[in-house]
Amino acid sequence: MAENKPASVYTSSQVNPYGRVDEEVAMVAEEEARRKKRMKCFMYVAAFVVFQTGVILIFALTVMKVRTPKFRVRSASFDTFNVTKSNTNPSFDISMIAELGVKNPNFGRYKYQSSTIEFYYRNTKVGEASIPRARAKARSTRKFNVMVVFSSANVPREDFDAQFANSTVISLRSQSRLRGKVELMKIMKKSKSTNMNCTMEINTSSRQLRILSCR
Repeated sequence: MAENKPASVYTSSQVNPYGRVDEEVAMVAEEEARRKKRMKCFMYVAAFVVFQTGVILIFALTVMKVRTPKFRVRSASFDTFNVTKSNTNPSFDISMIAELGVKNPNFGRYKYQSSTIEFYYRNTKVGEASIPRARAKARSTRKFNVMVVFSSANVPREDFDAQFANSTVISLRSQSRLRGKVELMKIMKKSKSTNMNCTMEINTSSRQLRILSCR
């Protein structure tokens, strides 16, 4: 009778001798996938930081940058207009309604204090007007009118030379200074002052402002 041999017992490693290799390959692939995921996250974070930095930089250079407002004489009309060109007693007595403008280039309103505007003939002050305190809205120009009377009563006699008697214009210069603050986003206030320096010529024949230049 044939001898019965016991059945052979095989372990899992014997069934699949490459099982450990497959597990190592899977672990490496999983680690590589995690590394790529971390790299993607890092790239997203870096891109977000760069984007935010750009936004903050643009915001700081545009919205948050405080520029100096501009204060100018824009136009004028005349009421009383008395001008004497004689060589013996030259004089002028003129009432002018001037339109002034405060141009605010900022993204926040500009609140300025009361001030005065002075007008000069040669080096003598011949008139002035009061400027009430007010505010100019963001990115806009506040326009308002003032009445000023020019009188040559204090002008030295030597300043009325032959040129004045023979000319059809009266040259004047205006000066003023506004002090105020620019308010940004209702949380930041920056003091800003602006100066006016305008020259103008009044045509005595047409009774109009002929030349107006401000800087």
